[in-house]
Amino acid sequence: MNKILLILFCFNLLHSASVSAQTVLSLAERLGYPAGTKLLIIHADDLAVAHAENQASILALQQGAVTSASVMVPCPWFPEMAAFAKANPQYDLGLHLTLSSEWLPYRWGPVASRSEVPSLVDANGYFYPDCEAFGAKAKAEEVERELRAQIERARAMGLEPTHFDSHMRCLFYQSPDFFEIYLKLGREYQVPVMVGGEFLKNASEAYRQLITEQDIVVDRTITATPKDFKGGMAQFYTHVFKNLQPGVTVLVMHTAFENEEMTGITEGFPGLWDAAWRQDDYDFFTGEACRKLLKEQGIQLITWRDIGKLLKP
Repeated sequence: MNKILLILFCFNLLHSASVSAQTVLSLAERLGYPAGTKLLIIHADDLAVAHAENQASILALQQGAVTSASVMVPCPWFPEMAAFAKANPQYDLGLHLTLSSEWLPYRWGPVASRSEVPSLVDANGYFYPDCEAFGAKAKAEEVERELRAQIERARAMGLEPTHFDSHMRCLFYQSPDFFEIYLKLGREYQVPVMVGGEFLKNASEAYRQLITEQDIVVDRTITATPKDFKGGMAQFYTHVFKNLQPGVTVLVMHTAFENEEMTGITEGFPGLWDAAWRQDDYDFFTGEACRKLLKEQGIQLITWRDIGKLLKP
């Protein structure tokens, strides 16, 4: 009798393990697609940094292949994007949470009072120009205070964000404490935050331990480098599309017009996400070649709003 009970116990244990394995769905499957589907978010960064960035990105959302974009609340042209978002809630707009100001001498500072976030600003009251300088000075409580101020200003002005991501990834590489704040805000506001599987794979255990069942991790994020720009943006994006793997991928790029405004802002940074690079991004993602490649490669476009539905009760 004991032997029979042992056999039944082992059978039930194996069966339970099998059922459990079958219920671990990929992100694509959770979104309602077959596991082998190539899902892609074409994501435009840096909206609000300039009028040229806003206008190109709006057209890319309306007429091109761009499915999502993120807006920088501290930047001068944020009111324009807030008004657009309020009038056009159907577009997928998130917040590019901003803690640095890299375009010298074109600068911006915090949304919160500078007296409330002194560790985030330089002697002139602007954000530091890079993540390293930010990380060396920033206090976690002030980081959270500033990010909340950005989120609440966006919502107050009519932009209800579909997701959060991190400008220059300052919330990723400086401290697990900052990354934890990033995740915490996503959970609180019930929106996904952009985190790629490749980041977690290469990050320290301190970062991986912060991820919970409340968080969504996309399979991968892809963005061009200065080396890719030298080789030609159309060539780079064509290669990305032709080699896209199944699962959920976020392709991050920047759309703007190469006009006097944008050239002035990025002057002194040739080949580093400058006006010419952003014009190339706009040209590709609003062009026929992009549409043709997406169709030929069987790529399904999705948005952050689609992913965010998984977080809603």
